[in-house]
Amino acid sequence: MFRTDTGKRRGSAAALLAAASLVLALTGCGVDPITPADARGKAAGSDDKRGGEDAAGPGGSAGPVDCAKAKCIALTFDAGPGKDTPHLLDVLKEKKVPATFFLLGKKHVDRYPEVVKRIADEGHEVANHTWTHRILTDLEAGEVREELSRTQDAIEKITGSRPTLMRPPQGRTDDTVSEVSRDLGLAQILWSVTAKDYSTTDSDLIRKRVLEGAQGDGIILLHDIYDGTVPAVPGIIDELKERGFTFVTVPQLLAPGKAEPGSVYRP
Repeated sequence: MFRTDTGKRRGSAAALLAAASLVLALTGCGVDPITPADARGKAAGSDDKRGGEDAAGPGGSAGPVDCAKAKCIALTFDAGPGKDTPHLLDVLKEKKVPATFFLLGKKHVDRYPEVVKRIADEGHEVANHTWTHRILTDLEAGEVREELSRTQDAIEKITGSRPTLMRPPQGRTDDTVSEVSRDLGLAQILWSVTAKDYSTTDSDLIRKRVLEGAQGDGIILLHDIYDGTVPAVPGIIDELKERGFTFVTVPQLLAPGKAEPGSVYRP
């Protein structure tokens, strides 16, 4: 949900949840999303002639992937790490699939620092999902900055690197959020399919919803903190590989383009 007002923004919890479910259907106002294809197109004619970045999966290696030609899809996980994340990492390593993790600061990054380090060490993309999951469009610029900066600092302390990607809670962004994100060097990443795994523990249903919505250049949104999600991941990976998909991180999906700070990316 995109908004351009910069004053104090308030709304009921019910309204926010309803808006989140509609975000993918909206064209937005004031914030113009960029597709992965657009990001790659901007880089056409640059000095990078490879097409894409290496799609090296955890525990394995692969050559360069050109997502303008391959049927690429990005697997992303929000709001972790959690108790099931180590098992998820085992699955990704076994299947040689890279993922992008949008990490939540409070009670997650600060509670599982060794898991955060493992995510980075095993070649996944480490990204920012705010400190306390507050809806950023309800906040003043200084509050938005604190939500993002605290998580940036915590991740850098553990991994040695600051994230370049962030995902706003519920996908809600506006000009204020974009300006702060730009100042902090963060691009905003939305999604094309979600299993709504926050609303069910049925792993078969989660798998079905993802497979029904999967598409080339897609970005899958899952949460590694809910009980039904991690058990659904092996089946999702196996089926999408059967369909000819190549799993990549979000930066690989955009390559040779680069995610520009402040910009919003959505398939």
